[in-house]
Amino acid sequence: MKIVGFFCNWCAYMAADLAGTMRLEYPSDILIVRVMCSGRVQPEFVVNALKNGADGVLIAGCHPGDCHYIHGNMIALRRYRMIRKVLEELGINPRRVRLEWISASEPDRVKAVIKDFIEDLKTL
Repeated sequence: MKIVGFFCNWCAYMAADLAGTMRLEYPSDILIVRVMCSGRVQPEFVVNALKNGADGVLIAGCHPGDCHYIHGNMIALRRYRMIRKVLEELGINPRRVRLEWISASEPDRVKAVIKDFIEDLKTL
């Protein structure tokens, strides 16, 4: 299983880093790419990841109202909805892409989200 994760620098990436510091084990099936904001994840990034062999793409950003760039996570949400529609039109199951809100103080959530996403992808 190969998953590409685009994690917001300020929240989701910090939570993943904290999970590592706390020695919380989560599946190594994910390659985490740090982006400054989930709103910076372009649709092309997602399509290219899937085209190049990723089984799924996980976009993780700050909770609504907590974005360090004010509206970046809402931009990510709009793009995520558009990406899912485009994937469906291309004949790719839109469940291969997931958007999650993860705070810097939620390392357990990182672990749970990754495990849940892997289980969901296995059913596809």
